[in-house]
Amino acid sequence: MASKSKTQSTERKARIEQMRRAERIRERRNRIITITASAVVVAALVGFGAFVLNKESEDQKKQEQAAAEPVTGEKSWDAEKLGRDHVAEAVKYPQTPPVGGNHNQVWMNCAGDVYKEPVPDVNAVHSLEHGAVWVTYNDKAPEGDVKALGDLVGKTQYSLMSPVKEQAGAIMLTAWGKQVTVDSAKDPRVDQFFAKYVQGPQTPEPGAACTGGMGAQ
Repeated sequence: MASKSKTQSTERKARIEQMRRAERIRERRNRIITITASAVVVAALVGFGAFVLNKESEDQKKQEQAAAEPVTGEKSWDAEKLGRDHVAEAVKYPQTPPVGGNHNQVWMNCAGDVYKEPVPDVNAVHSLEHGAVWVTYNDKAPEGDVKALGDLVGKTQYSLMSPVKEQAGAIMLTAWGKQVTVDSAKDPRVDQFFAKYVQGPQTPEPGAACTGGMGAQ
């Protein structure tokens, strides 16, 4: 009887030890899986981070290259001859939309502001003086282009957008002393014009405010 009890005890201990070994194997396997998975995740994050940084660097280089190149079809005016006085009366500008000149002392808000109605030229010109790019369009501009340009302006500080029914081109981009007519919102000159002239070297008053003016959205 004692022998049988001893045998059962030995078998039970063997089973317990076997279970413990199996548990240690599972724990070791789980640790290996966890470490491997963590390594894969870290490698993926590092790779993705490097990809993002490289892409941002490439995008920055492309923007710098675009800004260094002349804008095809662009018209330029001598900034020193445009005039920059603050006036209270209306101003008759020789361009539509105007590219600079005397203007009202209050600027149009140009912190990515998209205006659905025409804005006063005398206020928009003041925004140009602060380094804004002014996107304008008339009834010939396709609705899809108007939306796409509105999206671009909406996420770009120092820019504004409004309709100008009398302008010659369907879509026009204006900065202080600079203007171009583009074919569509997908025209590469749109991004180039923004890269070149949003707070660009043509700006008479770089860093001046584009908020706190007229037409808060």
